Amino acid sequence: MMEYIFIFILGALIGSFLNVCIYRMPQDLSIVMPSSRCPSCGTPIKFYDNIPVISYMLLRGRCRSCKAPLSLRYPLVELLNAVLYVTVWSRFIGASSGVLLVYFVFVSALVVIIFIDLDHQIIPDSITLPGIPLAVVLGSTILPDPFLHFELLGFKSSVIGVLAGGGSFYLIAVTGKAIFKKDAMGMGDIKMMALVGGVLGWKGVVLTTFIGSLLGSVIGVSLIFLKGREWGSRIPFGPYLAAGALVSLFWGQDILMWYLG
Repeated sequence: MMEYIFIFILGALIGSFLNVCIYRMPQDLSIVMPSSRCPSCGTPIKFYDNIPVISYMLLRGRCRSCKAPLSLRYPLVELLNAVLYVTVWSRFIGASSGVLLVYFVFVSALVVIIFIDLDHQIIPDSITLPGIPLAVVLGSTILPDPFLHFELLGFKSSVIGVLAGGGSFYLIAVTGKAIFKKDAMGMGDIKMMALVGGVLGWKGVVLTTFIGSLLGSVIGVSLIFLKGREWGSRIPFGPYLAAGALVSLFWGQDILMWYLG
């Protein structure tokens, strides 16, 4: 039980840093300096006001200095990352520390992608471009196949995953542009799926695409009917693909066994 508490706290602490990344990366600001500040008055946040989730509750969601409301997203990101870390730990409890560390970084990267894409409809190259070759190296050396937990993913499967993820979405982008005369897929989504393919392999790309498309369709249609959005209006696809990648990572093998069974 104690290790789960430790992992949860670690995930929440990293989640606090992810909030900094989500806010600063789209603005090309340093994620290291300066220290965290109130977005309204610019007052530096004291360490005791920066305790994940707890400080937000004690401050009742307001800045100590100017009393301006703080976004509920801050504790939500911290809680989400903490829950994802606990899930990684429980699903891959027998894995090496290296594998656990890679998956911690992977799920945190997906959290950052989700919220930046929701706000700005971009997926930062600073996450995907260095992540793609790194994913192939790690997939070739230590990462297991999420659909076969006791087998190494391997160089071949990782490279095929990169090509399947990036290539298939690039094909969708080119075809959609030719047919509809407008962008059907952003380059950020293409690079993100190449990264997902490098970590999860081609089977992960297939399942991620299916789940992401299903979620995007259901939520997109719901927004049209509930909020009056127009058909064909642009919605960020990255959050749905990220959700599909998380499902593939954690339950890909279970889904495959259920399907084959």
